[in-house]
Amino acid sequence: MNDPARAPRPSGNPVGDLPLPNLAGFTHRWVDADGVRLHAVEGGQPEGPAVVLLAGFPQTWWAWRKVMPNLADRFHVIAIDLPGQGHSERPDISYDTHTVAAHVQAAVEALGVSTYWLAAHDIGAWVAFSLALKHQSRLRGLALLDAGIPGITLPDAIPTDPERAWKTWHFAFHLVPDLPETLLTGREREYVGWFLKVKTLSSDTFDDAEIEHYAASVAAEGGLRASLAYYRDAAESAQKNHEALRRQRLNLPVLGISSSHGSIPDMAASVRPWADHTTGIVVPNAGHFTPEEQPDAVAAALTDFITEED
Repeated sequence: MNDPARAPRPSGNPVGDLPLPNLAGFTHRWVDADGVRLHAVEGGQPEGPAVVLLAGFPQTWWAWRKVMPNLADRFHVIAIDLPGQGHSERPDISYDTHTVAAHVQAAVEALGVSTYWLAAHDIGAWVAFSLALKHQSRLRGLALLDAGIPGITLPDAIPTDPERAWKTWHFAFHLVPDLPETLLTGREREYVGWFLKVKTLSSDTFDDAEIEHYAASVAAEGGLRASLAYYRDAAESAQKNHEALRRQRLNLPVLGISSSHGSIPDMAASVRPWADHTTGIVVPNAGHFTPEEQPDAVAAALTDFITEED
């Protein structure tokens, strides 16, 4: 019997055993991003302004599937799976956000994009902030959606008040050596489902198939390790963010997108101490997973941000 782990990966897909969903009008691509193979989904207007989208935990590029068609009429749209996420490679590397950001920037360059707008949610926003610090000249603007960015928008102490602690308790849990792996291996579906059910304003936002999709990505080889590594390397991410900020501030346009029932009440206010040109909006009737809870509002906010700043 052939070993599936050694079977050729179709089209260079490093996670070929994971089901690959398609989105009408968009194409799957894999690129060598400075030694890490990253998955991108590309569509829209090739000659239009480029918009790069990054998702967070416990999701994949699929988190943007309802937003991408709304952007495709005007923009060149690229959603990228981060290292360890979705159909990107799951290497045993540092997952501090500056290291990851270098791979994301390499992927964008490999796709032939020189300058672009960057929009990112959750851990994707952690990476996006660090990428902006290192590659500010490549970005035309930065949109950050409901994210506790290490050293930036993440509180110094995790709240213990039960009314708030449920939003951030997992930061400490993910840091514990070995225990999360022991408790979560084989139960990824239950764990991922908790986040998708509890951290949305409406618990029926995600159906069973969508929960299974995200859980399968975490459960695939290397997925849980990589997911936890982002949190375990968060202190290094915060340190590198502040080292960079001692040399410069962000002076590109920044949009903070909060949600009415999200984790960070005011993204713009949290980012403003580090960025000179920051505006913000609050998306109503949404919890943490704003791109799927209110995709039309997110697409409209991004379109307005890009066209006004452009």
